Amino acid sequence: MSNPQPSESTIREALASVTDPELGRTLDELRMLPTVEAVDGQIRITVDLPTPAYPQPERITDAIRQALTDRSLDTSGLQVDFMSNVRGKNSGAKIGLQAKNVIAVGSGKGGVGKSTIAASLAYGLQHYGAKVGLMDADVYGPSIPHLVGAQGQPAIKQVPLEDGRVIERIEPIVVDNLKVISMGFLVPEDQAVIWRGPMLHKALTQFLQQVDWGDLDYLIVDMPPGTGDVAITLSQMVGLAGAVVVCTPQQVALLDAVKAVSMYRTVKIPILGMVENMSGEIFGRGGTKQKAADMNVPFLGEVPSEADIRIKGDAGRIAELFAEGSASREALLNVCQRTAIEIAREVADAPEMPSLEIL
Repeated sequence: MSNPQPSESTIREALASVTDPELGRTLDELRMLPTVEAVDGQIRITVDLPTPAYPQPERITDAIRQALTDRSLDTSGLQVDFMSNVRGKNSGAKIGLQAKNVIAVGSGKGGVGKSTIAASLAYGLQHYGAKVGLMDADVYGPSIPHLVGAQGQPAIKQVPLEDGRVIERIEPIVVDNLKVISMGFLVPEDQAVIWRGPMLHKALTQFLQQVDWGDLDYLIVDMPPGTGDVAITLSQMVGLAGAVVVCTPQQVALLDAVKAVSMYRTVKIPILGMVENMSGEIFGRGGTKQKAADMNVPFLGEVPSEADIRIKGDAGRIAELFAEGSASREALLNVCQRTAIEIAREVADAPEMPSLEIL
């Protein structure tokens, strides 16, 4: 005689204590079980992941199977399906920016590969299926256009409103399906940008509020090096999901990375973690991980000092670092996954803000 088909409430009760292996809270608390049912003797469960970059989701399947087995429920026909909806703070809702998460990528000093990591984060999260934009906030030294191989000048389009008014929107440059905006598109490559603070603030406001980004899961912001006023402007305009601090392993770079972490904490921007770039024999290995532990900051991974990263960056083909066979692919994808998980951790308890567009 076969066992009776369990009810949804029975299954959910069995799963009540199943903990997400990354976020350390139950799937119920995280609202990750939208569908639980028993049909034709089979238990079917849908798991809603907080990011498409979730690492090794099969661990959740194993935990679900074990919990059902512990309650003597038949798992021979168990079917666990995964979907993903990026959780976020709706960071730019108050200024009309439809981005679930705005991520600042900064460093304490220049020359540590911050822009390379920012571009790689954008392409990596896009690789997992997220909708991503890349904003170059390094107004004085924009390098994103070169790294991603983007050219052209953003167009201005007229958008009519229902009340008869017309507003202007800036069309971002699209390269490899990635939306990009940078001061590098607006001034000649050999021309210096000589601005004081108010003009810098105005440019960042336009990039955030007037660019037609559309709906984004993640907007990656490549910050200028050091501890200038761009971070203050961003913290005042949008509720950032957090900051990623890029550093190289040697001590002289770590000293400045500490200052960057301090700056973000001062302006109340969460620290998602630190990335060790150019890790290897030349600059050393492990210094950033140790410093992150000392400061109680998550460590997001190390990116090796691979010649191919420099070659692809010089050629404007950063996207190719994620191709099969790329020596740095696994390390870069790991950084993307760890960053996405830390964002999910930050927003797990935060209520979503209404998306009210400010024109």
